Amino acid sequence: MKLQSKERASGKIKRRYDTAKTPYQRVMESPDVSEGVRRELSRVYRSLNPAKLKREIDRKLTLLYQAKHPSQKVESQKKLHPSTVTFLIAQPEPVSVT
Repeated sequence: MKLQSKERASGKIKRRYDTAKTPYQRVMESPDVSEGVRRELSRVYRSLNPAKLKREIDRKLTLLYQAKHPSQKVESQKKLHPSTVTFLIAQPEPVSVT
C-alpha cells in the first residue's frame, strides 16, 4: 500500500493509503510507460510460472550450498504437504427446560 497523504488533526496524524497494487500493476497504469514496453512487460508477466520459479530457486540454492560445503551431503528439501487443521469448538451444553 502506498501512502497518499498525511494530515495532522488534533495532535494525531491521519494517513491515507492508495489501494494495494503490485509493482507490475503500477507500471502498467503509469502514463509515462510506452506501449512497446507495456507489451513486453505483459508478455514476460504472462510467461511467468511461480511453481517453476520456486523449483529453480531451490535447485540453485542447493548448488550454492554444495559449492560452499563440498564435504557434506545435501539432501533435497522435503516437499511441504498441506496439513489439515481441525479446531475443536466448544459446544454449548444442552439446556433442558422442565
